[in-house]
Amino acid sequence: MAVKVNKKLIYLLFFLFVMGLTIYTMLQGNDIGEILIAISSMNVGYLFLAILAALIFVVLEAVIIWYLMHGLGETNSMLRCIAYSFIGYFYSSITPSALGGQPMQLYYMRKDGNSLSNSSVILMILALFSKLVLALIGVVLLVFWYAPLTYYLKSFMALYYLGLALNIISVVVLLAAMFVPGIVRQITQSVDGFLIRIHILKLSKERQLKIESFIEGYHGAVNFLMLNKTKILVVFILTFLQRNCLYILTYFVYKGFSLSGTSMVTVVLLQAAIYVAVEMMPLPGAQGITELMYYTVFQGVFTSALLTPSLLVTRGLDFYFLVIISLIVVVAKSFLLKKDVKSIKIEKKTNNLEEPII
Repeated sequence: MAVKVNKKLIYLLFFLFVMGLTIYTMLQGNDIGEILIAISSMNVGYLFLAILAALIFVVLEAVIIWYLMHGLGETNSMLRCIAYSFIGYFYSSITPSALGGQPMQLYYMRKDGNSLSNSSVILMILALFSKLVLALIGVVLLVFWYAPLTYYLKSFMALYYLGLALNIISVVVLLAAMFVPGIVRQITQSVDGFLIRIHILKLSKERQLKIESFIEGYHGAVNFLMLNKTKILVVFILTFLQRNCLYILTYFVYKGFSLSGTSMVTVVLLQAAIYVAVEMMPLPGAQGITELMYYTVFQGVFTSALLTPSLLVTRGLDFYFLVIISLIVVVAKSFLLKKDVKSIKIEKKTNNLEEPII
């Protein structure tokens, strides 16, 4: 347990270091007083819409989790699913390439009594559609919006190609894991064999049976969802709407600074292009590279005086604001989990004391 805590602490410290470096770089050479005056002059209505868009982004993932869980026979409240979504967001934000989010979601889902196979399938579908929607947006921009894309992105086009390629590869890998039964079995057995060889686990027939049971349940859940095409369509639509919440947030910030001249479609597509390019980067929250790219992409959209304030508000809401809320949810969920475990132990102890001595 100590190793896990230390690893989380290292991730958090690295996140804070990158965050501090990023904020320092953004503010360097700028008048902080002028930035604060510009931000305070924002239209409150549009600021509220931007905050709402950020929150809806996380809540829509919770809606997808809830929808899929109920489709697979798991009974979870919407509030609990919202907690899963915020937990995933927090750990994705503090780990490189967002690798820590889904394992922690799976951990809390299992602690709440959900099936391992069903939870695994749900999280894999979430990851698949998230990457699929982003990859499709990236391809559409490249095919139908190539000239504006190269004009605004400039030297970042190479990063855009890399990000798009990585997203497409991720989609292919996830599809293979879902539809090629041998891959999941081979990966699971390889991990189990490796842990046995390094003496972390002992050879166990019972565990092998559990692995087989998991694989059967996993593919059973996949087959169930594939037979329900409507559910897949609903998940695709919800994921598309979820993705666009963060893109339109930038437009609300743009309007909040009382700017005009650039269409909503252009602002939304430019923000989408940034996400295509940076999302797979091996930095927590893609910090640093996102801000750097924002400066280049939006310098022709925001005035020079409002470029830094707009970046601070946009990133403050679509990332740091959500990280803070997610941290609060993680702490609350961990506290409730410990409380439940403690209650179960007390109940077991009480039951043992009440058992008659024969």
